Amino acid sequence: MSISIEGKVALVTGANRGIGKAIVERFITGGAKKVYLAVRNTETTTELAEKYGEKVIALKIDVTQAQSIEAAAEAIQDLDILVNNAGVLAPADPLSDHVEDSLKQELEVNTFGLVRVAKAFAPQLERNKGALVQMNSVVSLRTFPHVSTYSASKAASYAITQALRETFQERGVQVLSVHPGPINTDMAKQAGLEDGESPSAVAEGIVTALKNGDFHLFPDAMSKTFESAYQSFSDSVITADLSK
Repeated sequence: MSISIEGKVALVTGANRGIGKAIVERFITGGAKKVYLAVRNTETTTELAEKYGEKVIALKIDVTQAQSIEAAAEAIQDLDILVNNAGVLAPADPLSDHVEDSLKQELEVNTFGLVRVAKAFAPQLERNKGALVQMNSVVSLRTFPHVSTYSASKAASYAITQALRETFQERGVQVLSVHPGPINTDMAKQAGLEDGESPSAVAEGIVTALKNGDFHLFPDAMSKTFESAYQSFSDSVITADLSK
């Protein structure tokens, strides 16, 4: 399966900054019909609204609150591409005093958030034969101590993404799992990563991967080192038909 963004309606969670904002801009300039900006505070989308006018529509969504997601899903009925980009990082090593709090917060947003969003918008994606894009990470595959709980939440979201791929496949919905390395965002700086690639590299990669019908995307130089090592395992285990 593959999908072009041209003429499509998309929704991006966490659309007001960083990678989410870059995705919105790339979709609009690439010919998307409309992009819903799904954020907790709609006032943070003013810049995008002023720049793109009626091409963007702000939606109040908190991925930790199922009710707000369900209300948004009921309010719109024309969705083709869902990009679940919203995420949180609370750095913690596995022996830190706040490790449990960090893990609970990150699982709530990064993992349960995906489940809630996918479930709410699934009927529209199935009806329109659309696509779901999930923002995972290289740390979905390899844990680093200072972001151990974040890694755990992203490993869990990657597991859910794999299940969504198989579930949606028979219903005509494409699923893309995105695994960036350090990207120049506020979240990366919070983790002490100062040198990262531009969020636009991720956005560009998503457009290409959707068109190519890919399941995995490793969009930057650092993540591509993971891709070369992971590809064989992915082909023989992750994306293989093991029912035979």
